[in-house]
Amino acid sequence: MTTAHDGTPHEAAGHGTDAAFPLAGRVALVTGVSRRGGIGFAVARRLAGLGASLFLHHYAPHDAAQPWGADPDGPRALADAVTAALTGPEAGVREAGADLTLPGAPEALLDAAGAAFGHVDILVCNHARSGGDGPLGTLDAGMLDAHFAVNTRSSLLLTQAFAARHDDTRPGGRVLLLTSGQDLGPMRDEIAYAAAKGALASITPTLADQLADRGITVNAVNPGPVDTGYATGAEHEAVRRRFPAGRWGTPQDPARLIGWLATDDAAWITGQVINSEGGFRRG
Repeated sequence: MTTAHDGTPHEAAGHGTDAAFPLAGRVALVTGVSRRGGIGFAVARRLAGLGASLFLHHYAPHDAAQPWGADPDGPRALADAVTAALTGPEAGVREAGADLTLPGAPEALLDAAGAAFGHVDILVCNHARSGGDGPLGTLDAGMLDAHFAVNTRSSLLLTQAFAARHDDTRPGGRVLLLTSGQDLGPMRDEIAYAAAKGALASITPTLADQLADRGITVNAVNPGPVDTGYATGAEHEAVRRRFPAGRWGTPQDPARLIGWLATDDAAWITGQVINSEGGFRRG
């Protein structure tokens, strides 16, 4: 891993910074960077390409329990791949595993990122729990609590910890949450997941309002159906046909949007839930 950047921050993009590296001197914490085919990995590489340093969170046991499995190369290899994408002067990459449902884990993760780089400017809550869900008639308290703990509670606690530790004299405070389009159509076989992720979309305007006076923007991104390897066969084909472009979204599609929202070009956008779905047709 390269050395953490601890120099003077560059001026905000549009105010003197090299336009090729609009995030130079800034540090992003991205959660859920545990698979090469996942959105978190694509987001991390995108931010690295824009000049940021990266602190990568992962929790491989979740993926290992899913049909797609954990990344065979492991977290260190993913961190090395993100390191290869770095462009910022003295930018670096660190990584750490954590179960964000444990008491104190979100706060400890922010502390670790701050200790590694001196500050954190951008928080991307990409982590999620999926699987072990169902429709009405199958729900129980454990199922609902498990999804809420990962998808909602930990993201709110991460946002709170980020805000508590953010240096308001630094430009470009950003919080980016990920939802899944729960308000755009039914997800009848994923009620626990839809309820927990939908809560993030609902709370985004409130979080944005509370942090606006401190120069921190808060937005949520719905990436729509993204081909991260979880759907195969007939299911994959059925979803593909619903896109006007004739293809699924790729992890790079939401990564481009999230990367832009992290820059100063998006400083006037806050409290929004932005759908990046390529015209996906639910009907």
